Amino acid sequence: MNDFKENVEKYADLAIRTGVNLQLGQTLVIVAPIEAVTLVRVLTEKAYDAGAKHVLVEWSDDELSLIRYRKAPDEAFTEYPSWKAKGFEELAAGGAAFLTIYAPTPGLLKDINPERIATEAKTNAIAMKNYRNYTKSDEVSWSIIAYPTEAWAQKVFPDQPIQQAIDQLWNVIFKVTRVYEDDPNQAWSEHNAKLAKIVAYLNNKQYQELSYEMNETKLSVALPKNHVWKGGASVTKQGTVFNPNLPTEEVYTMPHKDGIHGVVHSTKPLNYGGNVIDQFSLVFEQGMVVDFSAETGYETLQHLLKMDEGARHLGEVALVPYRSPISLSNVIFYNTLFDENASCHFALGQCYPTNITGGTAMNDEELAQHGGNKSHIHVDFMMGGAEMNIDAITEDGKREPLFRNGEWAIEGL
Repeated sequence: MNDFKENVEKYADLAIRTGVNLQLGQTLVIVAPIEAVTLVRVLTEKAYDAGAKHVLVEWSDDELSLIRYRKAPDEAFTEYPSWKAKGFEELAAGGAAFLTIYAPTPGLLKDINPERIATEAKTNAIAMKNYRNYTKSDEVSWSIIAYPTEAWAQKVFPDQPIQQAIDQLWNVIFKVTRVYEDDPNQAWSEHNAKLAKIVAYLNNKQYQELSYEMNETKLSVALPKNHVWKGGASVTKQGTVFNPNLPTEEVYTMPHKDGIHGVVHSTKPLNYGGNVIDQFSLVFEQGMVVDFSAETGYETLQHLLKMDEGARHLGEVALVPYRSPISLSNVIFYNTLFDENASCHFALGQCYPTNITGGTAMNDEELAQHGGNKSHIHVDFMMGGAEMNIDAITEDGKREPLFRNGEWAIEGL
């Protein structure tokens, strides 16, 4: 077995055993681009080896999506097949695990009317709401991994021949997901333990506010009472430990949707809806975006913020040290799964109910009363860097250094 084939098998095994942590007799649903067929075959074999009952694959193809955006009538983007939404909901209700291979083509839809993209995004979000409730509440195990498609590899390494770009992207993926370790699953267990230590510290502190300063970014972010920090592995209600993201370097929690004030500037491009948004800023008052700018993708950002009322509020605050393995790769991935783990970031839109005590038992109104945000979107954007300083404010108003020059300022972490 050559080294590359062996590493692909290790990667697939990691996704099955640490990513979704597939259980005996469980159904696995894989959502994947057609270019990833060879990886999907290896994943399927590993899933059955782990005791899967069924492996079901939902294929996607960016080129078909592009044809549809160009040729389909407007009303096509206001409809979503009910059988598909119901199918995903029934699979989740039956305890299936869900693995997504995320490899979008940056800039694919740059010539498409953003109104069409926004309409379809909202239509899909509404149709899939019940299914998404299972994943955002960790009622089922789910995970996201990546695959180096030609289009993505060319975007990341534009000056290299296509096969060399793909090989280099594979190399980075293997490195940051710890596939090159002798036992990747054990390496992830140790990594999760380190993140759990940080999570425990922050949950014990119960800070009431975070204060960010970096270059033009000056932002205060209130945290709701009884917020819960998470990071690394998650646990389903049935007790299955899984890793939602491979890779991951973040710890994250819920901000108070009405408690964000100031201005934040992006530090990495955001690939959203087939378009790139870059060099953008958001101005917040009482938790809401009241002004914004973007050097690239202004209209796309505008449509994103108009998705619904909650799209102008934050649903997640995440902390990532600048010297994370992904950041040190010095690669801009144009892929949120990777870029968000190279930088402190926020997410516009829906909060995670798991980020507040008792949140999974709350309805939308109760969650809102506790500071949680409701939206049809959840879009991460990167705003951290080597100059990031963050102070944490305690309940009695004391300021404590949390980040200095992009790194944790907590002794022992």
